Amino acid sequence: LAPENTLMSFQKAVEQKIYGVQADVILSYDGVPFLMHDRTLRRTTNVEELFPERAYEHSSMFNWTDLEKLNAGEWFLQNDPFWTVGSLSRSDYLEAANQSVCKLADMLEVIKDNTSLILNFQDLPPAHPYYSTYINITLETILASGIQQQSVMWLPDTGRQLVRQIAPDFQQTSGLKLDTERMREKGIVKLNLRYTKVTNEDVRDYAMANLSVNLYTVNEPWLYSILWCAGVQSVTSDSSHILRKVPFPIWLMPPEEYHLIWITSDLISFIIIVGVFVFQKPSPDIPLLSCRWRLGSIRTYNPEQIMLSAAVRRSSRDVKIMKEKLIFSEINNGVETTDELSLCSENGY
Repeated sequence: LAPENTLMSFQKAVEQKIYGVQADVILSYDGVPFLMHDRTLRRTTNVEELFPERAYEHSSMFNWTDLEKLNAGEWFLQNDPFWTVGSLSRSDYLEAANQSVCKLADMLEVIKDNTSLILNFQDLPPAHPYYSTYINITLETILASGIQQQSVMWLPDTGRQLVRQIAPDFQQTSGLKLDTERMREKGIVKLNLRYTKVTNEDVRDYAMANLSVNLYTVNEPWLYSILWCAGVQSVTSDSSHILRKVPFPIWLMPPEEYHLIWITSDLISFIIIVGVFVFQKPSPDIPLLSCRWRLGSIRTYNPEQIMLSAAVRRSSRDVKIMKEKLIFSEINNGVETTDELSLCSENGY
């Protein structure tokens, strides 16, 4: 309902009474943490219009004074990535069109009350002036916002030990699938994985070890229901406005019930087919015994015979030709009596 990583998107998320949000954080060249998913600004801003010669530069190599000049919402209205632009109200449409690159501090101000936060980071280029201190700057911004430490899920492996020292109550989260023993050793309490990377058994094992799992990106109610029934604690979604309307898992057919219906349908179909063959009666218009007797007198069958029998009672040049072919075919196959030949010819067999 709004361009990604913009202030409007987080405001919309909070309106949906979500459990938490996920954001991609990077540091500007002059040390301001801001939100951006891609390595460049090309996809989600108009950088090619304002700074065409720098369009392919890493997004962290821009000063904040340049970043705040960019428009971060027009691309959403033009590309309509989720086919939702047509459903926006006039006010939402205008708001989306005027979105800017979002500071981390501004986003934290919107979500800090009773909302969890998953933070992901991009690695900075080695030439960045804050290459070795960007984690410290980001932590200072988070702690200064007033958000509770227990609400922050720290995802990157980089600087995890430093984070434990400065913010010991952060929930250490891994984006890699690890076994329970390894997670305990590293002090990790949560997993953030793509939903295709885990099985029902994995979810059960993590739950038994008191470890929670968040899966992404889940936008469909049926998939949401399957993961809910599997015991997944939370999912990341682009469609919270849809999933919030699902108060409980939608009905799904158990495997045993599906197999029962499948086998029953097969048995009924088999009985019907057998019944058709058993109870069908030959049409009175077809002299079945006569056909069998006359065809039985022919020792071999060939395409001409089959086509000729299908053309009974038709008077055409093609039928006459087929009759002649049949006669000569029988002569070649050893039919010696002219009675049989004349009988076939006269009766159209």
